[in-house]
Amino acid sequence: MKIPTSLKHKPVIVIENYENVDGRYAYNSDAKGLSLGLAQWNDRGKVDISAKVWRHTGEKWSRQSEELPLHRVLDLAILVSRALLHFREAYRYEHLYDKANPVIDRVGLQGDAMTVAVCTDNEKIEEDIQLFSQALSQDDELVGERLRTLSRILKEMGY
Repeated sequence: MKIPTSLKHKPVIVIENYENVDGRYAYNSDAKGLSLGLAQWNDRGKVDISAKVWRHTGEKWSRQSEELPLHRVLDLAILVSRALLHFREAYRYEHLYDKANPVIDRVGLQGDAMTVAVCTDNEKIEEDIQLFSQALSQDDELVGERLRTLSRILKEMGY
């Protein structure tokens, strides 16, 4: 299915067969494509690049398609990576995290830091963190494959 080019987000680099590789939803996904392109919120004379997940209901392109600035995509990748690193050692804690110190890490960026922490405001955190851990474990192969690919590409880029 071809990603539309007549909407406000202007695709430049695309993956039009994303539904075939969308993790456990592969071959049965409403996420039909991914694109990097010119952001829909661009003002005249100011250009931002964004990443977009293109969803299709089977009849039309969905309003649930998401568009994110590139730095947010990378921030999400940092968050995912840091969470995965935490859960490698989480078995050491009775509740999969240190209740006395729920902060997992502070990741320095742009003169400040993103605080990565367990959401203790969640009333069902003990139950939800167990389910989260099980889901990470279940998806280990899917996520690991993508992380290895990302690592290889980053190394090719010199990072």
